[in-house]
Amino acid sequence: MTTTESDIDALDFRGQALPCAACRHRDWLADGACRPGQACVHDRYARRIDRFFSWHPELAADYLEHPYFEARAVAAKYAPVFRLLPLLDDPDETVRWSAAARLPQRHLLRLRDDPHREVRIRVAHRLQGSDLEAMRHDTDYYVRLVVARRLPEHRLGLLLNDPEPQVRRELARRLDPSRLICLAADEDAEVRLEVARRLPPHLLVWLSGDADWRVRYAVTERIAPKQLAALLADPDPLVHALANERLAECREPSFPTDRQGEQHG
Repeated sequence: MTTTESDIDALDFRGQALPCAACRHRDWLADGACRPGQACVHDRYARRIDRFFSWHPELAADYLEHPYFEARAVAAKYAPVFRLLPLLDDPDETVRWSAAARLPQRHLLRLRDDPHREVRIRVAHRLQGSDLEAMRHDTDYYVRLVVARRLPEHRLGLLLNDPEPQVRRELARRLDPSRLICLAADEDAEVRLEVARRLPPHLLVWLSGDADWRVRYAVTERIAPKQLAALLADPDPLVHALANERLAECREPSFPTDRQGEQHG
């Protein structure tokens, strides 16, 4: 059964009843400017907090030191950017993550070594140039994957020796085809498969004896016909069947069109 917002009790972050009577905004209850169970800054449910600040963004800066981390994190989405710098030292990673989404890039450098990967991932999504390159040594593979997706193509060589196959696969998808030969002997078959799909046809012969049949099949699909002979005896039935099929197509005589036949008649 799917849980909807209406199924979640309207309680504060301590699990107690909402403090409407003592709230500074209690006068808004009458005209619906805040609504318990739908839009409330004191609710424990982040969506209701977010709805409150979407209605009253001018109040967000007042809640950047709220004891509940969700309230601080959501307030950071609406508060003036110049008020967010102290949140880089917030004890909760969700708050730092929220601040990192909006602060100018020069302030994000200190978060490149944040102890939480989600914060570093967000930072990697925003940094550019040498500041982003410096994150290629991050201990978390997904941070490095983001780097591989965002670096300019001519700088991707910095990650060729990355220990994570997923990172190298991204390189195989993005590198200029003329540079892919450097990954043709990669230990990961998925990396070599990506290479086989993009390597210039005249270089595919380097992969025609690959240990993985999927790589050899991709080679057979694209290699020049004159280099198919070695694949006719491939141990995999799908590979040698494709090699035979391609060679047969090349040997089929080309018959003249009707117009050509009329000209020669």
